[in-house]
Amino acid sequence: MALTVGTRLGPYEIIGPLGAGGMGEVYRAKDTRLNRTVAIKVLSPHLSANAGLKERFEREARAISSLSHSNICALYDIGSHDGTQFLVMEFLEGETLAQRLAKGPLPIDLALRYAVQIADALDKAHRQGIIHRDLKPGNVMLTKSGVKLLDFGLAKLESSTSSPELTGTSLLVTEARDITSEGTILGTIQYMAPEQLEGRPVDARADIFAFGSVLYEMVTGKKAFTGTSRASLISAILKDEPVPISKVRPLSPPALDRLVKTCLEKDPEERWQSARDLMKELIWISESSTLTATPAGVSHVAKRERWLWAATVAILLLGLSGLIFFYQHQSRMPSRPMRSSITLPEKSGVRAAALSPDGTRIVFVARDSAGKDLLWIRSLDSFALQPLAGTENPSFPFWSPDGDEIGFFADGKLKKIHASGGPPQIIYNVPFGRGGSWNRDGVILFASASNPLYRVSASGGPVTSATELNVKRGEDSHRWPFFLPDGKHFLYVTTSFGTGGQKENMGIYAAALDSKQEKFLTHAKSSVAYAPSGHLLFYRDGNLLAQAFDTKSLLLTGDAFPVAENIQYFPQTYSVLFSIAHNGSLIYQNRAVPASQLIWFDREGKSIGHVGGPADCANPRIAPDGGRVAVDFIDSKTGNADIWIYESSGGIPTRFTSSPALDTNPVWSPDGKSLVFASNRDSVFLNLFRKDLSGSHREEAIMKSSSSGRYPTDWSSNGQFVLFGSLGPRKNLELWTMSVGGEPKPNVFISSGFGVIQGQFSPDGRWVAYASNESGKWEIYVTALLESGTNWRISSAGETEPRWRRDGKELFYIAPNGWLMAVRVKEGSTFEADAATPLFLTRLRQHISTTDLFSYDVSSDGQRFLMNTDVGETTAQPLTIVLNWAAQFKK
Repeated sequence: MALTVGTRLGPYEIIGPLGAGGMGEVYRAKDTRLNRTVAIKVLSPHLSANAGLKERFEREARAISSLSHSNICALYDIGSHDGTQFLVMEFLEGETLAQRLAKGPLPIDLALRYAVQIADALDKAHRQGIIHRDLKPGNVMLTKSGVKLLDFGLAKLESSTSSPELTGTSLLVTEARDITSEGTILGTIQYMAPEQLEGRPVDARADIFAFGSVLYEMVTGKKAFTGTSRASLISAILKDEPVPISKVRPLSPPALDRLVKTCLEKDPEERWQSARDLMKELIWISESSTLTATPAGVSHVAKRERWLWAATVAILLLGLSGLIFFYQHQSRMPSRPMRSSITLPEKSGVRAAALSPDGTRIVFVARDSAGKDLLWIRSLDSFALQPLAGTENPSFPFWSPDGDEIGFFADGKLKKIHASGGPPQIIYNVPFGRGGSWNRDGVILFASASNPLYRVSASGGPVTSATELNVKRGEDSHRWPFFLPDGKHFLYVTTSFGTGGQKENMGIYAAALDSKQEKFLTHAKSSVAYAPSGHLLFYRDGNLLAQAFDTKSLLLTGDAFPVAENIQYFPQTYSVLFSIAHNGSLIYQNRAVPASQLIWFDREGKSIGHVGGPADCANPRIAPDGGRVAVDFIDSKTGNADIWIYESSGGIPTRFTSSPALDTNPVWSPDGKSLVFASNRDSVFLNLFRKDLSGSHREEAIMKSSSSGRYPTDWSSNGQFVLFGSLGPRKNLELWTMSVGGEPKPNVFISSGFGVIQGQFSPDGRWVAYASNESGKWEIYVTALLESGTNWRISSAGETEPRWRRDGKELFYIAPNGWLMAVRVKEGSTFEADAATPLFLTRLRQHISTTDLFSYDVSSDGQRFLMNTDVGETTAQPLTIVLNWAAQFKK
């Protein structure tokens, strides 16, 4: 019997359905005692009614609950409520390996990484006397922290005997299994060992056979054994050998072919005898170079060419490693620089990268295969990339001086994480991070948009300002701090996004921790670094420049000279994609203009049209009548932004604002006759302006601030209120309302110690949806407009950008992996919503600046979505690394 939302099973409250199978239904639920989300599996009545099954289920469930392992889905509890038997399990987000394989085979390195984790999980179970007996892609979940082995439902305690009535029955199964469907039965049989099919006693080696079948499929994208019927499939498993991996995937490591073949031996005595041995072999294969793999069946000439290519790459890599080692251990530098390129993950959208202090590793921001932005680590002497779990939505990473930890910004927080992985720690609330630097005394300097620099201990604690803004000079922030070698003095850049004249006065300064005095060094709108060769590195006119710098006198001498041309630069933030290590190694990326395009999609994710061509744009907003679209256009050279208006069907846009400052975040009036937007045309801070679309184009400032920026997010359907965001006195983001009929009256709406962004009125004016990071990551909440203090959280995994359907019956938002989610809203006196439903996977433009708030908008009927889709080529350019870059400039 299906359970309704709100049903209680003891302390567990049902939130919504997750799926159903032959053994019962699975629900998402809340553990009200521990305030955590769990998965509840309610067993079918025929299992609960059978005393023998119930007893065995409870006995084996207790054994399985003892499996504590990072790659095994945890079984928290078993219970009974009014005769209903249920299981309480760890709630997992991600996709199954079966779902992933439907898209094709995995990259070799990723397949090996997953295989090691699965083998490790099996080893843990086998050592506790538990055999899985149902290992298959549908029982492997791919999550942000790695694989999770599910469904020990056919699990057998080696000390127990199998009950005939349980043959082929999974007590803990989570995957739907239709026993009348031959295809589904074949899918289960597909991974069974011969002894399992023949009804003979099985042990842990049956799991190893299944593991070999799964790994074969991960690498080749094909089933190890096939058949046109159940009988022919069983016959293939009992008698046939699968096509060697090397013939299906020619460049796979030869050792992998042997490993899988041994897993799939018909006789258990001939297989790998333990999952631990299997895991060790996989680790050896993954750590070994696979470049010498030779495609089967190619000509001797082709083999020789491929061998030469592989050898050349291997030699280059070895040479680079040797040079790094030599450079670290010798007092004299090599006589000339050495360059190499580092290819990044496909479509990674890299915005920042940083070399470790010793120059041996790089940390950078890139997307994983699920669409999530994460921090990644790569050693320069290896091809392997290591994602750091728990670092979703990161920006601007920086290293601790010993290279053991990494600081970064995410979800409105300054965080740190160990370079080898582990849970990240929150250091301080930072709404919009703009760089950090970490000295040997454990002091972190960090920057936040529209603020001076601040200092804080790396272990947390009080925060104090390290610089002071000079508003008279037009400064609106200090950013990109960089400690000099003494750990006391530091560099930073001043920024202004006001008029062009103010911008030209911005530059690089030096200061000290024990003084508020500053020393101007040079005009530049650029992040800055000090190189051990005695130079400052900074950006100007498209080039990375170097200029001699004395760290004692804090004086620049001589002329600046180019180190690299056409460098990747982001004018919206004054940031440059380069980094320098203490050993003098340099990395940078050449310029590739980030571009996006406004594309219409239907609810299935099918492209059905576009508005305009590729451009650097943000914050699309559909007019109430659906006929027009307002959007920010950003000048890629100056960073200026203006608002333009398109017809919703496309065509040539019309300029709406023209200013040397920022004009951003357009919001339509309910009648579609005017726009409210943010601009800093008469101040260093963003203020609210209103402009009509009539022939007069009347324009007026309706909200001014002398202490923090203001940006509009929505306009109520009755025309009475504008919702806007602002930075509060505690440097936290707040939501305010302002009446616009008559004299503007601003009132704080939500103010807390946390960040609150992207507020949206419901169409009937009763509710406000917004994103808040009060839980430590962004999540979507809804609160009553006129009744403060009550809110409902409707997401839990890092979601942002709420948007309402025009009739108020649906709320949409973006999940951290890029999926567009839809939540049905129920009518009533209180806010009620169903569980979220994924619509389609997006590829939205990454948020770059503080004014980047929304990446999409929704048509009035909720059937079409205008997505600011990333179509740029920012990943086409690899990272360039240069060892001893300064040697070429020595006389």
